[in-house]
Amino acid sequence: MPDRNQAALDFLLTRRSRPAKTLRAPVPDRAELEVILTAAARTPDHGKLEPWRFIVLEKQALTRLAQAIPTRAEALKIDPETRPKAVSQYADADLAVVVVDSPVASAKIPAIEQTYSAGAVCLSLLNAALAAGWGANWLSGWASHDRTFVEDNLGLAAHERIAGLIHIGTETHAPPERPRPDLAQKITWVAE
Repeated sequence: MPDRNQAALDFLLTRRSRPAKTLRAPVPDRAELEVILTAAARTPDHGKLEPWRFIVLEKQALTRLAQAIPTRAEALKIDPETRPKAVSQYADADLAVVVVDSPVASAKIPAIEQTYSAGAVCLSLLNAALAAGWGANWLSGWASHDRTFVEDNLGLAAHERIAGLIHIGTETHAPPERPRPDLAQKITWVAE
């Protein structure tokens, strides 16, 4: 029988993202965040290509991005009623980590597997922040998928894209538990 890490299992069975709009300062300092990022980097990575990278957005950078949203929203003809939500995702945040899907040319490892690795980094980062006692949330939004916005404002290369923005901060209040999947509807058992 394998050794059981009950504390880790209990954490995973009860983990819950915290809405980004409920996260406030204080946020992890650089030393604390480096531990969280180190944990996030221990992720499945076929071929050991490390096909992802981090951009840490501190308050001033988040404010700059929030200020860039309205101009880009206007250029894209984004519904004016939805623009404030996009702005607040950056303006109201104190710390966010951008996980960049940065595929590496490889004859052996398909690009889709590298994208899965970047997604795994997002979940590992989210869980590491939560396990460290912080509130955290994985978000995206139209701005994070807009080539002009990410290249001009975050310096992404043409082959890169954002896998997620992980907001991290102090939880102001715990959200209620949400409905979880009915596993009977999601599992197919194959015995032979």
